[in-house]
Amino acid sequence: MSPIPRRSLLKAAAVAGAAAQFSWALGTTNAQAAPRAEAADPDPVGLDWLEDGGLGAAPGSTVGVPWPRGAYQQDQTFALTDADGNAVPVQSWPIAYWPDGSLKWTAHAVSSDAGALTLTAGEAAAPERKVTVDRSGGTITVSTGVITARIGRSGSALVKSVTRGTTEIARNGRLVLIRRPEIEDQDQGTAKSERFESAISAAEVEQDGPVRAVVRVDGKHRKGDRSWLPFSVRLYFYAGADSFRMVHTITFDGKQEPGKSSGDFVGGLGVRFTVPMRDAAYDRHIRVGGDGTGLLREAVQGVTGLRRDPGASVQAAQFAGEKLADPSTWDQRVTTRLQYIPEWGDYTLSQLSADGFTLRKRTRKGHGWIAAGGGRRASGFGYVGGPSGGFSFGLRDFWEKFPAQLDIRDAHTDEAEVTLWLWSPEAQPMDLRFYHDGMGQDTYAEQLEGLNITYEDYEPGFGTPYGIARTSELLFWANESTPTPERLAEQVDAVRVLPQLAAPPKQLIKAQVFGPGLYSEPDRSTPAKAKIEDHLDFLFTYYKDQVEMRRWYGFWDYGDIMHSYDPVRHQWRYDVGGYAWDNSELSPDLWLWFAYLRSGRADIFRFAEAMTRHTGEVDVYHLGQWAGLGTRHGVQHYADSAKQQRIANTTYRRYYYFLTADERVGDLMHANVDSDETFLALDPLRKIRTEPYTPDRHALSIGFGTDWSGLVSAWLTEWERKGPKWEKARARVLSTMETIAAQPNGFVQGSGLYDLDTGRFAVATEPVVGVSHLSAVFGLNELCAELIDLVDMPAFKEAYLDYCRYFNATKTEQAARYGSNFGTLLLFQGHSRLDAYAAVQTGDTQLATRAWTKFYSSDGYTESSPWKTEKLSGPVTLVPGSEANWVYTNDTALYGLAAIENLALLGDKMPT
Repeated sequence: MSPIPRRSLLKAAAVAGAAAQFSWALGTTNAQAAPRAEAADPDPVGLDWLEDGGLGAAPGSTVGVPWPRGAYQQDQTFALTDADGNAVPVQSWPIAYWPDGSLKWTAHAVSSDAGALTLTAGEAAAPERKVTVDRSGGTITVSTGVITARIGRSGSALVKSVTRGTTEIARNGRLVLIRRPEIEDQDQGTAKSERFESAISAAEVEQDGPVRAVVRVDGKHRKGDRSWLPFSVRLYFYAGADSFRMVHTITFDGKQEPGKSSGDFVGGLGVRFTVPMRDAAYDRHIRVGGDGTGLLREAVQGVTGLRRDPGASVQAAQFAGEKLADPSTWDQRVTTRLQYIPEWGDYTLSQLSADGFTLRKRTRKGHGWIAAGGGRRASGFGYVGGPSGGFSFGLRDFWEKFPAQLDIRDAHTDEAEVTLWLWSPEAQPMDLRFYHDGMGQDTYAEQLEGLNITYEDYEPGFGTPYGIARTSELLFWANESTPTPERLAEQVDAVRVLPQLAAPPKQLIKAQVFGPGLYSEPDRSTPAKAKIEDHLDFLFTYYKDQVEMRRWYGFWDYGDIMHSYDPVRHQWRYDVGGYAWDNSELSPDLWLWFAYLRSGRADIFRFAEAMTRHTGEVDVYHLGQWAGLGTRHGVQHYADSAKQQRIANTTYRRYYYFLTADERVGDLMHANVDSDETFLALDPLRKIRTEPYTPDRHALSIGFGTDWSGLVSAWLTEWERKGPKWEKARARVLSTMETIAAQPNGFVQGSGLYDLDTGRFAVATEPVVGVSHLSAVFGLNELCAELIDLVDMPAFKEAYLDYCRYFNATKTEQAARYGSNFGTLLLFQGHSRLDAYAAVQTGDTQLATRAWTKFYSSDGYTESSPWKTEKLSGPVTLVPGSEANWVYTNDTALYGLAAIENLALLGDKMPT
């Protein structure tokens, strides 16, 4: 299928907007949540690790588990056992409720590596060593029973100290930022920099044990009178762990203007700790991770490879990281000359691309660097310490989110310093300026002409990074001595792939979460089903391979994929307007999460996880005038002037949150509860309206498709979570459902005038047909399936089923029902899942037949599509690889969701 014509999109949007020109009256019917369900008979739930190896060296893991409606009430406690029936300590808490008040999702934290686990109702076993939290004075003190961390409530140090027993392992954990006030190419300008450090504004204990404790620290980076680049950091501690996890978020609030070389350019962004050094120089050990679990294993003062041999046992012990015997027992030809052996105090590993890292060291500041090796993709792991204790540290997605760097400084002194650079100071400064000068697109008419050639919706001043965010994850270990090579390898593995517990697909399906009946486990029992499963596997594998071939990596880019392919250049259209970064267009996020929900595959989970981290942070504004809005697909993730709800859509975050209870994603979802206010700030149809329109608090034009689906997903999630605004959110869910259903043409009406104060749409007095091919492809079907299951509102159900019934109908059928047809539509294959859903809800066999007809024989991918790749190499492409030049991400997302949902809903009614 060729890419969607933008002109068709504009026509459809204009039709939808026309509904606003009619007179309106408020609806009055009350809406009710569905009644309490009969209590279910819950079975024990098996939990297992996504990847082999279990918890390993990670501090702990938290998993979300869904329950059928009515299975458990909110005061239910849970117990966990291992494969032998032994009790495993667990901390449990609710993260979502059914409308009847019963538990929908619960979160469970574990800190012991006990392999596969079984979760049941019961009393939780207490950990032998509990997490405790003390809030006295200006410090929050968290103890895991093994290590103790003192967390600051003010000042620059987020982590004042980390001790193990009576030994201080690290101190003064703070954030560092290098600002470059000017950026120019090559030898232009002057290289100046300013150094900022964290300044804490608030610290809060979010959980306090007994298995898991969470502390959130917020602030900005400060130097003198200036504070900027807000941060939000969470520190995670688990019972009995010798380590802790940091989730680090920054939100960009600097000034960078296109065409100007001056501004706020990040030259380095990092997390820094001071590490006390107590051992003799020859007992101080350095470990730096390389490829795989590879390590540079050295001592600050090495006694191997010398002209004189201290003894084989001494050399072996040093390489192993063990305390050496007293030098008086060595060969005295070495002992008497120790002062002449250099002490290497500084190490740096730089990963400036996804394809290579370099490692170097020097004795101390002011002296030359010596190359110490290099490789392809470093693990982002390091260690400094000795027999009396040491500090391990790691940055997740180190090479994937290049440019990154690890520094060890002054290891030859009493205080070493380690810095994990999320943005390497050796890279070019972070340049987020808009990428072109506007090319004369000063008026809406000119901007629409530009859109018609590059598919980019440009508008001066809109391509700003102000307010976008990025989250990184780090791990730290307080070791009682230098770990063994085997233990170091486990720590490296935890940094590379953070262990994650998971509930099996059968439990998700049984609980009927995320739309009852919309997904089922893969089934290859017939040739037709097997062929669709093959196609789904092909598409996922292709995108996974394209990430690697096309190097879709980098601090701001990792997790996203491209929108459209250029067969002539054998390249994705990375530099062509709206065809470049996808930014959730037509819901690839949903495709990936549904693929995971039904399969439980770790590789799909990790792909979807990276996309969720990206699209929820980088493609959405969190500060400024457009906070709560996302940006349409483009060459830069914030470039396009279409700032819309459909990209900020909470639907795309729900899956990861409920599967992991991740607090940062929870923040993002809660922040969207009041995003209906954004329609006052920006009219999404401002460029194509033909009638006067001024946003009015009591009469905001909001579409029932891409707009409302984004709003209602946030409200539904807040209601389910019983967040701070859940009662308001519930009211908004019910009132908008009611007033959409009350429209003369229901969903087909297209849009309505929304009152911010009442949370209701005015009910039009005249019917209008305002249908867009985009309305249902940003999660509307999946949300409505959930809402219809949750809320007993027959009128809403009928309105949505009518929309499903008629989108793929003939124009004659549409006109017979609504007085006029729906005009020129697209995306019939993707909408076949609406046919399938309506067929099951109504028992209409003709709809079931049409669902498969539209899936197999309309647009999108067909059985006659190639379903294979072609090999590429030079001089055709930059690097060897493969292409499927018929694959477009719009089609992939729609085919993937339609295939998954149609198989689940109508797998028993496939054509023979």
